[in-house]
Formats: sequence, C-alpha cells, structure tokens
Amino acid sequence: MRVSREEYQQILESELHKTCSEKTVDHALKPRNMGSIEVASGYAYITGPCGDTMEIWLSVDNQIIEQATFITDGCITTIAAGSMITEMAKGKPVEEAMQIGQQDILKALDGLPEESEHCALLAANTLKEAILDYYEYSRDKWKRNYKKQW
Repeated sequence: MRVSREEYQQILESELHKTCSEKTVDHALKPRNMGSIEVASGYAYITGPCGDTMEIWLSVDNQIIEQATFITDGCITTIAAGSMITEMAKGKPVEEAMQIGQQDILKALDGLPEESEHCALLAANTLKEAILDYYEYSRDKWKRNYKKQW
C-alpha cells in the first residue's frame, strides 16, 4: 500500500505530537530562517556530541542582529531548536543575543523530550560562536578575506 505525501505528513505530525509540544512541532515542520546569508557578519559551524551539525549566519547592523539563518543535518528537534534560536536572536542587540542559552530555547519551545534537550544546547552554542565570529571580524572586516577556510 502506497502512502501519499499528505497522509505521510499527517502520520508524522501525529507521532510528533505524542512526544513534542505544539511549538516544537510547528518549528520542526515549518522552520523559520532556514538557509544561508551570502555576505554574513558572523558565521559558525558546530558538530554536537550526537553527530548533528548546525550552521548559523548573522547579518548585523549597528550592533543589532538584523537577520539570523541556520542549516542543520540534524533531527526534527534540532531543526526546531535552530528555527527558534534564529527567531529569538533577530532584532536583538548582539550582547543580548549572546545571553540566549539552552534553557531559554527549551522554554520558548515549551520543552523538548529529555533525550533531545541537547539540540537546544547545540543551537545556543552555535549562535554564541557566530556572535564571537562577528566580534572577531567587526573591526577589521578585511581580515575575513584571509580567514583560513577548511
């Protein structure tokens, strides 16, 4: 028996609702800010202990995060965490965004299953690294051209 895309999505949503909050399901299935920024002010790439990776790009103007985007190869809860942290960071001063932590993301998503809470930590750490990257190159933007790319 073949399952249509719509039926598959309904099955997936039903299973997600058994373990995840409505906000988590919403951000997981309809992620915000997914993608990259061509000319970013800050960038970070981190691989978490579970093997999931996350990349975050920031566009900063006058010390305010104008745009924040992400990409992940992780699970559905990692997608939700990346979506949520980019939403939380947009419009904030970089100093304030630097304070966003794992617990803030968990609270904003109305929690994650215990075995997935590390996804929020991966998102928080990746944002912090992107902000540190922004600080490193904000005064001497020309140095980014010479940054070693691996």
